Amino acid sequence: MRLLLNLIWFVLAGLWLAIGYALAGLIMCILIVTIPFGIASFRIASYVLWPFGRTIVDKPSAGAGAVVLNIVWFVLAGWWLALGHVVTAVLQAVTIIGIPLAIANIKLIPVTVVPFGKDIVTTDAVRQGQRAVHSM
Repeated sequence: MRLLLNLIWFVLAGLWLAIGYALAGLIMCILIVTIPFGIASFRIASYVLWPFGRTIVDKPSAGAGAVVLNIVWFVLAGWWLALGHVVTAVLQAVTIIGIPLAIANIKLIPVTVVPFGKDIVTTDAVRQGQRAVHSM
Protein backbone atom coordinates (compact mmCIF):
# COMPACT_ATOMS: atom_id res chain seq x y z
CA MET A 1 0.00 0.00 0.00
CA ARG A 2 2.89 2.38 0.79
CA LEU A 3 4.35 1.87 -2.67
CA LEU A 4 1.03 2.67 -4.34
CA LEU A 5 0.50 5.79 -2.21
CA ASN A 6 4.09 6.93 -2.83
CA LEU A 7 3.71 6.47 -6.59
CA ILE A 8 0.44 8.42 -6.69
CA TRP A 9 2.00 11.05 -4.41
CA PHE A 10 5.07 11.32 -6.64
CA VAL A 11 2.95 11.97 -9.73
CA LEU A 12 0.38 14.31 -8.19
CA ALA A 13 2.50 16.34 -5.77
CA GLY A 14 5.84 14.91 -4.71
CA LEU A 15 7.87 15.78 -7.76
CA TRP A 16 6.94 19.45 -7.99
CA LEU A 17 7.12 19.95 -4.21
CA ALA A 18 10.56 18.32 -4.13
CA ILE A 19 11.66 20.61 -6.96
CA GLY A 20 10.51 23.57 -4.86
CA TYR A 21 12.55 22.36 -1.89
CA ALA A 22 15.57 21.68 -4.12
CA LEU A 23 15.31 25.18 -5.59
CA ALA A 24 15.11 26.66 -2.09
CA GLY A 25 18.13 24.54 -1.12
CA LEU A 26 20.14 25.79 -4.08
CA ILE A 27 19.30 29.39 -3.27
CA MET A 28 20.23 28.84 0.38
CA CYS A 29 23.60 27.35 -0.61
CA ILE A 30 24.66 30.53 -2.38
CA LEU A 31 25.85 32.11 0.88
CA ILE A 32 28.08 30.23 3.29
CA VAL A 33 26.05 31.22 6.34
CA THR A 34 22.83 29.80 4.85
CA ILE A 35 24.27 26.41 3.83
CA PRO A 36 22.65 24.67 6.86
CA PHE A 37 19.29 25.87 5.52
CA GLY A 38 20.12 24.46 2.10
CA ILE A 39 21.03 21.09 3.60
CA ALA A 40 17.79 21.03 5.59
CA SER A 41 15.86 21.87 2.44
CA PHE A 42 17.49 19.01 0.52
CA ARG A 43 16.64 16.58 3.34
CA ILE A 44 13.02 17.68 3.34
CA ALA A 45 12.98 17.38 -0.47
CA SER A 46 13.88 13.70 -0.23
CA TYR A 47 11.16 13.21 2.39
CA VAL A 48 8.56 15.09 0.35
CA LEU A 49 9.44 13.06 -2.74
CA TRP A 50 8.57 9.71 -1.07
CA PRO A 51 6.83 10.37 2.31
CA PHE A 52 4.70 7.31 3.01
CA GLY A 53 6.47 4.88 5.32
CA ARG A 54 8.46 7.65 7.00
CA THR A 55 7.61 10.16 9.70
CA ILE A 56 9.06 13.08 11.63
CA VAL A 57 10.08 12.86 15.29
CA ASP A 58 11.59 15.43 17.63
CA LYS A 59 15.35 15.27 18.07
CA PRO A 60 16.02 15.07 21.83
CA SER A 61 19.38 16.86 21.52
CA ALA A 62 17.91 19.98 19.85
CA GLY A 63 18.32 23.16 21.85
CA ALA A 64 18.26 26.93 21.54
CA GLY A 65 20.29 26.82 18.33
CA ALA A 66 17.51 24.91 16.60
CA VAL A 67 14.99 27.54 17.73
CA VAL A 68 17.09 30.34 16.24
CA LEU A 69 17.63 28.42 13.00
CA ASN A 70 13.90 27.67 12.76
CA ILE A 71 13.02 31.36 13.12
CA VAL A 72 15.44 32.35 10.35
CA TRP A 73 14.26 29.42 8.20
CA PHE A 74 10.62 30.45 8.60
CA VAL A 75 11.37 34.01 7.47
CA LEU A 76 13.55 32.99 4.50
CA ALA A 77 11.77 29.92 3.10
CA GLY A 78 9.46 28.11 5.50
CA TRP A 79 6.30 30.06 4.97
CA TRP A 80 6.66 29.99 1.16
CA LEU A 81 7.10 26.23 1.15
CA ALA A 82 4.21 25.78 3.60
CA LEU A 83 2.04 27.86 1.28
CA GLY A 84 2.92 25.43 -1.52
CA HIS A 85 1.68 22.56 0.64
CA VAL A 86 -1.58 24.35 1.42
CA VAL A 87 -2.27 25.13 -2.26
CA THR A 88 -1.45 21.57 -3.27
CA ALA A 89 -3.64 20.15 -0.49
CA VAL A 90 -6.60 22.27 -1.56
CA LEU A 91 -6.21 21.11 -5.16
CA GLN A 92 -5.90 17.47 -4.11
CA ALA A 93 -8.90 17.59 -1.78
CA VAL A 94 -11.19 18.22 -4.76
CA THR A 95 -11.14 14.51 -5.66
CA ILE A 96 -11.83 11.47 -3.51
CA ILE A 97 -8.51 9.89 -4.47
CA GLY A 98 -6.70 13.10 -3.56
CA ILE A 99 -8.10 13.41 -0.02
CA PRO A 100 -5.47 11.13 1.61
CA LEU A 101 -2.80 13.02 -0.30
CA ALA A 102 -4.21 16.34 0.88
CA ILE A 103 -4.08 15.09 4.47
CA ALA A 104 -0.45 14.02 3.94
CA ASN A 105 0.31 17.47 2.54
CA ILE A 106 -1.10 19.14 5.63
CA LYS A 107 0.94 16.79 7.84
CA LEU A 108 4.11 17.97 6.06
CA ILE A 109 3.56 21.61 7.01
CA PRO A 110 5.07 21.40 10.54
CA VAL A 111 8.40 20.08 9.26
CA THR A 112 8.29 22.65 6.49
CA VAL A 113 7.90 25.50 8.95
CA VAL A 114 10.33 24.26 11.64
CA PRO A 115 12.76 21.66 10.20
CA PHE A 116 15.60 22.01 12.71
CA GLY A 117 15.41 19.75 15.75
CA LYS A 118 13.54 17.07 13.80
CA ASP A 119 14.54 13.64 12.52
CA ILE A 120 13.10 11.75 9.56
CA VAL A 121 12.62 8.11 10.54
CA THR A 122 10.86 5.11 9.07
CA THR A 123 7.54 4.27 10.62
CA ASP A 124 8.91 0.77 11.30
CA ALA A 125 11.79 2.29 13.30
CA VAL A 126 9.31 4.28 15.38
CA ARG A 127 7.35 1.12 16.15
CA GLN A 128 10.58 -0.62 17.17
CA GLY A 129 11.81 2.34 19.23
CA GLN A 130 14.83 3.04 17.02
CA ARG A 131 16.10 6.46 15.96
CA ALA A 132 16.90 8.48 12.88
CA VAL A 133 17.37 7.49 9.29
CA HIS A 134 18.13 11.10 8.28
CA SER A 135 18.81 13.91 10.72
CA MET A 136 17.92 17.55 10.28
